[in-house]
Amino acid sequence: MNTSRPHVIVLPGGGYAFRAAHEGEPVAAWLRSLGLDSSVLAYPVKTRHPGPIDALRMRVAELRATGVERLGVLGFSAGGHLAGHAATLGLVDLAVLCYPVVSMLTPTHGGSRRQLLGRWAPPWTRAALSLERRVTADMPPTFIWHTAEDETVPLEHPYRLARALARHDVPHALHVYPRGRHGLGLVDASEENGIEGGAHAGIAAHWTRDCEEWLRELGWVD
Repeated sequence: MNTSRPHVIVLPGGGYAFRAAHEGEPVAAWLRSLGLDSSVLAYPVKTRHPGPIDALRMRVAELRATGVERLGVLGFSAGGHLAGHAATLGLVDLAVLCYPVVSMLTPTHGGSRRQLLGRWAPPWTRAALSLERRVTADMPPTFIWHTAEDETVPLEHPYRLARALARHDVPHALHVYPRGRHGLGLVDASEENGIEGGAHAGIAAHWTRDCEEWLRELGWVD
């Protein structure tokens, strides 16, 4: 690992019940192809808060101790919620949130909420873990993408977060692509990613191009 390069921690999704393999190492490999260092965190699943965020805190501390100065997170779905949580805590310098679970108050991916907070979590606990309630002006630059066809995590989630980021003048980008189901990962043109036909895959696959451009504008990618 070259500590002079930025490092991005990848956090796969899986509803806090498992970690989706296609949202892990393949994504880290893509980031490395851009000239970044990257690793996948096997954060604990099927465990209550604060288990996942504590594991991420430890990984951040380990990387900072090695001399990494620019540290980002990239998370999918529930992993996007974890990445966003880290960003609200000021643990990282940049966040990429892919079809993220944002709010524990609005209709959400019920499995994520139950795994993290329990079935009967009171409203104040759910509010405390809702990213749109946690945003401050100190939150780092944030890139968010989602699809209009996502039926698992409602589109209201990224909109809620983007509104909060805008209110606090946090630099951010929000991309909503018209096609693609939940859980796309890198999105190649194959049916195994759940999109019918290469044309639709090409639409959602723009996220990697758009994210790379955003990283370049911030000086993270040459």
